[in-house]
Amino acid sequence: MTSVRTVAYAPHAVADAVNGNGAANGHAVIRDGKVSRPRGVLSERTLVLNVTYQPLSITTVRRALLLVLAGKADVVHTRPGSIRSPRLTMSVPSVVRLTYHARAPYRRRAPLHRRAVFARDAYRCQYCGNRAECIDHVHPRSRGGEHTWENVVACCRACNVGKGDSLLSEGRYRLRQTPYAPEPLAVVAAMRSDTPTEWTDYLSDLRPQLV
Repeated sequence: MTSVRTVAYAPHAVADAVNGNGAANGHAVIRDGKVSRPRGVLSERTLVLNVTYQPLSITTVRRALLLVLAGKADVVHTRPGSIRSPRLTMSVPSVVRLTYHARAPYRRRAPLHRRAVFARDAYRCQYCGNRAECIDHVHPRSRGGEHTWENVVACCRACNVGKGDSLLSEGRYRLRQTPYAPEPLAVVAAMRSDTPTEWTDYLSDLRPQLV
């Protein structure tokens, strides 16, 4: 996988940093080795990967830039915009990869969210394959089923009504795939409405497909 690290000299960056044009134009500005905070670009989110490309965390653009400037990370993907200083211009990172191996943090089981269930199941009914409109408990709660990732699937209204409180063994409904609990980090990404599409290359547990 090719790493993209954009650092280019910008002759007009000095004036921009002094008179504030950089910030006015939506650019972040670096002064005295510190990243200033114009508008909201530095509070945007960046996906951090381990040196093995394993997703580790989601951090701010500001924190990601500090890692890159310190030589602790390389930029893998960028987003529109730039961060300017008197001597260089850097693209806004969307995904960065550490240059060293970091111990993966312990993650608790992800909380179950409707939107994340839809993303996990590609917005398709897990019984018939049509567009999902609601969620269904495979083993009905009225019959002892639990509200867990392994027992909840995306479902269309027709199948939801037709299946009712019946068990799979009692009717004609069959699952297209076995439901599972995705990684917590993937759930966090799925809950964001502005998640960059390139993140799904690394958060394989959830690959939203709007069709």
